[in-house]
This record gives sequence, C-alpha cells and structure tokens, in this order.
Amino acid sequence: MSKEVLLNQITAYFEQKIFLNHKKISLKQNAQLKSYNINPIVVRYLSKILADGFTPMGVAKALYYPRVLGTSINTSFGDRIQKMFVELGLARGSLIKGMDIEFEDKIDGRSKWCQLKAGPNTINSEDVRPLLKKFTTVTNLARTNSMRLNNSDLILGVLYGTRSELSQHYITINEHYPVVVGQEFWHRLTGYEEFYRELVSELDRLIFSLPTDDFINEGCAALAREIEASGILNGN
Repeated sequence: MSKEVLLNQITAYFEQKIFLNHKKISLKQNAQLKSYNINPIVVRYLSKILADGFTPMGVAKALYYPRVLGTSINTSFGDRIQKMFVELGLARGSLIKGMDIEFEDKIDGRSKWCQLKAGPNTINSEDVRPLLKKFTTVTNLARTNSMRLNNSDLILGVLYGTRSELSQHYITINEHYPVVVGQEFWHRLTGYEEFYRELVSELDRLIFSLPTDDFINEGCAALAREIEASGILNGN
C-alpha cells in the first residue's frame, strides 16, 4: 500500500471512528445524568468554582467537562488505534495473552509482538513490574513452544512522543525489552520513515477543518436540564 493511500485511510479512520464518534457520545451518553456517579461534596465545590453556586449548570459543567475533554476521548483512543491497525491490515490481533498486536517489522523483517501505549507518560511506577512480568511470560511461553523469538521481538509501542520524552518508567522497561516510540514505531509498522510526521500534519489539517457545532455547550446544557428536572440539587 502506498504511503499516500495509507495516510488517507488512517486520517479518515480518525475522523469517523475517533473524532466524530467522540462528538456523538458526548451528545448522547455523556449528556445523560444516569451515566455519572456523583460525589455530592466534590460536585458542590466544583459547581461553586464554575458557576459561583450550586446550580444545575454548575453541576453539569463539573460532570460533563472532565468526561468529554478528558476521560471519554483518552479512554477510547488506544482501543480505537489498536482496532484500526488490524482493520487496515497493518497488524494482527495477538493470540498471545498480554500482547495487543503482532506485525512484521518493516525495518528488520522480523515478527514483533507488541503491547501498545498511547504516550510517553501514560504508565505509573506500579505498572512497570506487571508489564515486565507479561513480557517475561511470553518469552517463557515462546521457549516452551520452540518459537524463534528473542527479547527484541517483544516491544512496547508508544503511539506518540519522542524518546527524550519517555518517563523513567518506560526507560526501566527499555532496559529489558525495547520501547519503540513515535516516529520509530510508525516506521517499523508502516515501512515509511517519515510517516509519523506526515500523519500528524494530515491530522492537524483535518482537526481544524472539522465543524464543532458547539456540541460541548449543547451537551452540557442538555445535562443541566436533566439535573434541574431530577431534583438532586434539593437532596443530600
């Protein structure tokens, strides 16, 4: 597949499956009161900050903004990208527990078993040991089944960022198994050295051409109306 075709396919996937889907969910699921577990103390405080009082709109903003601008899009990002790689034929879903995808490394020609992470600061210290354990388990399984696999064939792929931005937690993992980040990861996956930079440029153009339709305010207003009608502001 040519680089141009692949760039177009991935850009279209981002538009339909990530950006427009995020908008759809924001206007439906995230605008419904039943989708939230409300901390009555914290929500009062946040409502006061956002609306200078305990009001339907203040509560709506306290609930809706973090969900739509943070949790919702970030949670779906990694899962969607993993599915995209498989659907576009860049990788296969891994049959080995603990690995997300398998693909042919376009640089060294070897099969790679890969666990995906979004960015260079997306794991914590408590994640390091379980991740290393997963990789070690796969290594032992490969030996048991006489698979031609070495440590460099098990990688942790980081979708964006640079090597200099990797947290110490990733650096610790890299001492045992390769952490491949940003441009290098996309190069190994697609075979095109500058693919990552060109993809970012294409996505920038897409993002700034997308109509927002003021869906943030529309969804927040819908949630505020539901909060007002529910009477929860009169409860505990």
